[in-house]
Amino acid sequence: MPGSTPHTDPVVPLSIAVLGIGLMGFPMARRLCEAGHQVTAWNRSRAKAERLQPFGARVADTPAQAVTQADFVITLLENGDVVEDVLFRQGVATALRPGTLVVDMSSILPRQARDHAARLAALGAMHLDAPVSGGTVGAEAGSLAIMAGGEVADFERAAPVFGALGRATHVGPHGAGQLAKLANQMIVGITIGAVAEALLLCEKGGADMAKVRQAISGGFADSRILQVHGQRMVERDFAKRAAITVQLKDMRNALSTASELGFDAPITGLFEQLFAQAADHGLADQDHAALFVELAQRNGMT
Repeated sequence: MPGSTPHTDPVVPLSIAVLGIGLMGFPMARRLCEAGHQVTAWNRSRAKAERLQPFGARVADTPAQAVTQADFVITLLENGDVVEDVLFRQGVATALRPGTLVVDMSSILPRQARDHAARLAALGAMHLDAPVSGGTVGAEAGSLAIMAGGEVADFERAAPVFGALGRATHVGPHGAGQLAKLANQMIVGITIGAVAEALLLCEKGGADMAKVRQAISGGFADSRILQVHGQRMVERDFAKRAAITVQLKDMRNALSTASELGFDAPITGLFEQLFAQAADHGLADQDHAALFVELAQRNGMT
């Protein structure tokens, strides 16, 4: 049934090329290996891809080599420009077999996803934009939220791939998956700011920040952000899981898309400025919960 990941019985192992073996790509590719699929990995830094060899993956020297025998190609790359470069300048698109399904799980602009889909279709390849939410924790556990845009038939075809990675939902035509991811990232970034500012206000006034977080858990203010990122704030643990720079990129992509649509997004605009200032103040490679540090510094609380 369209709209959610269809139920599927065990399937014959698929040939899957994974392009981009970073923080998310490694655990996702490993899960595909462990599910019994034949995985070929490529990464600009080959050593990162080689970490998958103990799990049965093959490593390719170029992205074009990685995709020549693939039924599915998964891209997990830094941004839309990198995706375009890998697909159309490094030979991937022309190396694909007819009917190969490219599943772009990177976070890029919706208009870029639509453009990539059209260009691949002209070469006889299929495309889904299917960004994810859940971070490295979700990638490790296979519990990612996957937002897919494209044809329903291609979404259903990708069910055994998505099933190893998390819960997938078909949200509309090409580009709609990226719109859903932008919505996700807007809510994440804005809520991180709300949690940070509220907890800092309590600390400034003399309350125990950890106890405040505990007190409001389960009420209307509770959220995954309060639980996970709020705990990081209490512990001052800002080791990178999702970096400030990545959150900033997503906020800027949301604002760019809003401008294209003639939509006013003042709240997102404010938080884009706050994350940009955090990056400028040395927090670029810290976890996005480190917006807490930026707000603490503004209030002389460091």
